Amino acid sequence: MEDIKKQQIVNTLRSYCERYESQAKASNSLKNVSASTVSQMLNGKWELIKDDMWRNVAAQIGYKDEKWNAVATRDFTTLTRILSDVQDNALVMAVTGDAGSGKTFALRQYTNAHKQVYLLCCNEYWTRTTFLGEMLMAMGRDASGLGVNEMMAEAVRYLKMQERPLLILDEADKLSDKVLYFFISLYNALEGECGLLMVATGHLELRIRRGVKASKKGYAEIWSRLGRKCVALKGVSAADITAVCEANGVSDPRDIDIVISDSESDLRRVRRKIHAILKGKLAVGSCSVGS
Repeated sequence: MEDIKKQQIVNTLRSYCERYESQAKASNSLKNVSASTVSQMLNGKWELIKDDMWRNVAAQIGYKDEKWNAVATRDFTTLTRILSDVQDNALVMAVTGDAGSGKTFALRQYTNAHKQVYLLCCNEYWTRTTFLGEMLMAMGRDASGLGVNEMMAEAVRYLKMQERPLLILDEADKLSDKVLYFFISLYNALEGECGLLMVATGHLELRIRRGVKASKKGYAEIWSRLGRKCVALKGVSAADITAVCEANGVSDPRDIDIVISDSESDLRRVRRKIHAILKGKLAVGSCSVGS
């Protein structure tokens, strides 16, 4: 790996560490990365650090080596405003939006730019122990040797110590019922002291409403604590797609119309189509030069 790329990773790592109370806590939040490795990276002692470790750290701290210009879409702006409100006022909310609308990108950008913000990207295979372990790791806490009750107590204790903490559960609809019930416990223990935000697709609201209607355990409590409402994002607009195209080298109105028609309001498809258009133009240009 080139030194210039390593330095870029180090710059991102330094900003990452500044979000935590100490470098040690920042190190604890990274999987399979020792405190000494973080220290060596930050202090320019790179000789013994393998490329695999650089890539591991880069992936976890949000560094991306890519030529792609992000755009503040309307959902990005809305979600950022909601995040700020939830953190500043210790609110409890749920936000839903379509897949490919840029929710996770907005969450990561906000998390990277603010202190005491803890983002969990949830998975369907998480057990209660996994969930609590991931939450403590995001906070830079050591969960080794702790049981479920002890991990929950440690997470609550630590969040109560923070100034304006915010806990974000991204893709919360993937959590099993047993893990989702932790939301009730967190609310009860942290009401008025910590912002709690669940983010997911519209399936989350459907799941909760069905659970309430079926008198399923815990669902009425979850729905009540969310204010019986999920805030729905508006989705990716034609104006958003146009801005993304122009920011990434596609400016011909005909090409932009093609991207809009092909995208199905999914930013992942937008990116793929832009790549295809630019690659096609590059190929045509190469042929012209060679002919």
